[in-house]
Amino acid sequence: MSGPGAHEPGARQPDAPEPGGAAPAHYFSASPGSLEQRRTITASVWGQDLTLSSANGVFAGSELDRGTAVLLRSSAPPSGRPTLLDLGCGYGPIALALAVHSPGARVDAVDVNERALALCRDNAAALGVADRVRVLRPDEVDPERRYDAIWSNPPIRIGKPALHALLLQWLPRLTPDGEARLVVGKNLGADTLQRWLVDQGYRCERVASAKGFRVLVVRPAG
Repeated sequence: MSGPGAHEPGARQPDAPEPGGAAPAHYFSASPGSLEQRRTITASVWGQDLTLSSANGVFAGSELDRGTAVLLRSSAPPSGRPTLLDLGCGYGPIALALAVHSPGARVDAVDVNERALALCRDNAAALGVADRVRVLRPDEVDPERRYDAIWSNPPIRIGKPALHALLLQWLPRLTPDGEARLVVGKNLGADTLQRWLVDQGYRCERVASAKGFRVLVVRPAG
C-alpha cells in the first residue's frame, strides 16, 4: 500500500551516550538507569504533525526513527474498527498515529521499557486518544487477545534468538485474515528474516524498500 509521507530525519543510534556523558541506556531495558530528560519532538505522519514527548533511555528518543518513518510512509492507516498492536511501541509514534488517523481502531501499545510506556500514556492523553490506546507490558496482555494487524519496528538489537522468540510469541495472535507490518534494516538482516518467516510457515512479502529499510507484510498461511 502507499500513503502520505512521514518526516524522515536521521535515525538516532540507540546505544549513543546519554546527555551529560552517562553510560548508554539500552532501549530494551525494562528500567533505564539514567536520569530522565524529556524533550518534545514533532513527527509528520499521514499529512498531520503529531507533537510527542520523548526522552533519553527509549528507542530513537531524539527524533522519529528513520525506519518508523519508512514504515508509516509506505502504509496507509487502517479503516473500519480493527484491533491493532504496536509491538515495541517506545514513546508511541506508531500507536498514536494509528489511533489519530483510524478513529474506529483500538490499539494496544506494548513495550518492556517502563519509561517508554509512561511517555506513550502521556502522549495518548495529550492527543485525546487515551480511551482507545491501551499501554501495556507484554505480561499484561490477555493471551487470548487477537489482532487484525500488528505494526512494529522490532527490536533487532536484542539478538536473533530473542527476536525470533518475540515474533513467534506475537505473530500467532493475528486473526486468520490479519497481517503484520514490520520494518527492518537491510543491513540488520531484513532479507534473512523474511526467509526465516517463510520457513516458519508464514506468507511474507516485501512491499517497500527505502533508506536502507525493508517493509515486510507477514500473513498467516491460509
